[in-house]
Amino acid sequence: MQMHERLPAGLLDRMRAPLTSFQSFMPTLRAYSGFSLRETACTRGATMGRLGSLEVRLARTAAEVRRAQRLRYGVFYGEMSASPDATTKIAQRDIDTFDAYCDHLLVLDHATLGRTGKPAIVGTYRLLRQNIAERHSGFYSANEFDIGGLMARHRNTQFVELGRSCVLAPYRNKRTVELLWHGIWTYVLQHNLGAMIGCASLEGTDPDKLALQLSFLHHHARAPEDWHTRALPHRYVEMNRLRRSAVDPKAALRALPPLVKGYLRIGATFGEGAVIDRQFGTTDVLVVLPVNTISARYITHFGPSADRHAA
Repeated sequence: MQMHERLPAGLLDRMRAPLTSFQSFMPTLRAYSGFSLRETACTRGATMGRLGSLEVRLARTAAEVRRAQRLRYGVFYGEMSASPDATTKIAQRDIDTFDAYCDHLLVLDHATLGRTGKPAIVGTYRLLRQNIAERHSGFYSANEFDIGGLMARHRNTQFVELGRSCVLAPYRNKRTVELLWHGIWTYVLQHNLGAMIGCASLEGTDPDKLALQLSFLHHHARAPEDWHTRALPHRYVEMNRLRRSAVDPKAALRALPPLVKGYLRIGATFGEGAVIDRQFGTTDVLVVLPVNTISARYITHFGPSADRHAA
């Protein structure tokens, strides 16, 4: 189950407009594929960690980002129910303008070479720090959730948004997920980040069919008042669909996607209200995770200096 973001308002409509010729399509394609990565210490940095043949680090080149986009396309549009627009379908990559200034966390398998002869990219996460977002188009989740008030209440906290999470099917196991989280924790420490947010997805667009999962998150994992935020009014879908007494927590946990269960384990809470994303065929909820509330056993597991899987 991916964690994903929407395109900026109006962008999807422009991309879906009828194309009168291939020439008219090319400026749009170039806009989403011809970028250069920002140069940061992390971008140029060494490996974040290893487990056997698997390595976690940030993408170092635009070519690596394109390979991550192909992985995202295969998972979101091949395996899941996302509907590609014309640009995405032709490119065979999950692309948006924000890829150019996000950091792209990769898990690579050195035992498996891709078609370029380089280690296969088998997992990815997209990371966007608040100071970078504020210099560009903001956070993606702002298209679905009212996060402005949340950040205003925590002006001294640097937020990071997690998104576009996916793993190749044969690698959907504890080792790969653990390396991704090791990479995220390393990144949080390197940049002194104080809170993580992002949209997590439940498969399907009928909230009544997701009543158990949504009601469980509403009753048992709602963000405390100081971290509370809501879905945008025009997109708001009620999560409180069952009485608390009617919610079977064990059944709800079994029904939740692994990504959401993973967030719950480390101490995440969720915003109020869900959002239907028809392009991706999902119902989105907002994850809110202050770093100082992360479960102590996970801090102990990775180490306070992120040294458990250090290279």
